[in-house]
Amino acid sequence: MVPIIDSHCHLDFDDFAQDLPAVLERARQAGLVAMICIGSGSDLPTAERAANLAAREPDIFAAIGIHPHDAAKIEDDWWPALDKLARSPRVVGVGETGLDYFYDHSPRDKQAEVFRRFLALSRSTRRPFICHVRDAHEDALAILHAESLGETGGVVHCFSGNLDHARGYLDLGLDLSFSGILTFKNADEVRRVAAFAPLQSILVETDAPYLAPMPHRGKRNEPAFVVKTLEALALVRGIPFSRAAEATTENARRRFALTDVAVSAGGTILAPPAA
Repeated sequence: MVPIIDSHCHLDFDDFAQDLPAVLERARQAGLVAMICIGSGSDLPTAERAANLAAREPDIFAAIGIHPHDAAKIEDDWWPALDKLARSPRVVGVGETGLDYFYDHSPRDKQAEVFRRFLALSRSTRRPFICHVRDAHEDALAILHAESLGETGGVVHCFSGNLDHARGYLDLGLDLSFSGILTFKNADEVRRVAAFAPLQSILVETDAPYLAPMPHRGKRNEPAFVVKTLEALALVRGIPFSRAAEATTENARRRFALTDVAVSAGGTILAPPAA
């Protein structure tokens, strides 16, 4: 069984409250050796929930942030708590953070301000950042170009842009993460990017419970379904499934400093090194 890493999921959401043990078992049976739970809801407790889940499960790690939708809710006294959480030994990333102009739930200037502040948190804690960018790639790239990105860099999660956007992120040394969108019929541009990007710069994710890949579209997504995204990635690149899985797993281990994650399915999962 080829080892797989789901680089972005939300297992702390209420969607999994009733059957999380079964969800995790299906993931492990599918070959997943690690899952990164993104604690980026609307407040501090949602970030804390992801970190607490990672502390309980040996193959779950966490990232902490506040979603761009809720940037306007952040108060000054949240930042010390977020800084402390980000330095927890089981937290391997900062975010998701970024810009969302599709919904505009928070003013765009506030989203940009918070995005910059999370990039600073990424630098200071030496955790890679996870970008959420929807209908805002030009502004996101402008901010990323203006900022010092730090040694750890970051990931553009659930990539949905075009080839020009992809080139911009890749030129900055960022990774592109592909979700179940890669399997959708109307996602030709995303497939073109997945075929174009260097294999060493690609991750896969579920964004569970959202964006279930075909043939599960419309259902609750879960980490085991990342196999379908990997199948689609292998198809568009013309490589064996095992090669796609090995490369994306190694890329996730590198980006999130998961140097002690087992390289074979079913192996022992250890915490990453402390900052």
